[in-house]
Amino acid sequence: MKDVIRNEAEQRFELHLDDGTVAFADYRPMTGKVMFPHTVVPPHHEGQGIGSAIAKASLDWARAEGLKVIPACTFYANYIKRHAEVHDLLDPGFAKALGV
Repeated sequence: MKDVIRNEAEQRFELHLDDGTVAFADYRPMTGKVMFPHTVVPPHHEGQGIGSAIAKASLDWARAEGLKVIPACTFYANYIKRHAEVHDLLDPGFAKALGV
């Protein structure tokens, strides 16, 4: 699997797959925060850890930038719920909504 890249022009984190398709997670920068509204993994690549690789890379970036995270995407909300090591990144209102 290739490395996840941040495509600033498209405001998304991308993983270019060997078959020429692209998996990605959109992001929307906000003051002191970042929202992740949408994630796409091509159907024939689902269940291979691709979405998780993108989520991890983008959350590592958010941490490095000192941003709180708004997981508007169901995939991100579920990923964060399952990974206690990133609970501190959640915007306080969303932490309460996710029960973490």
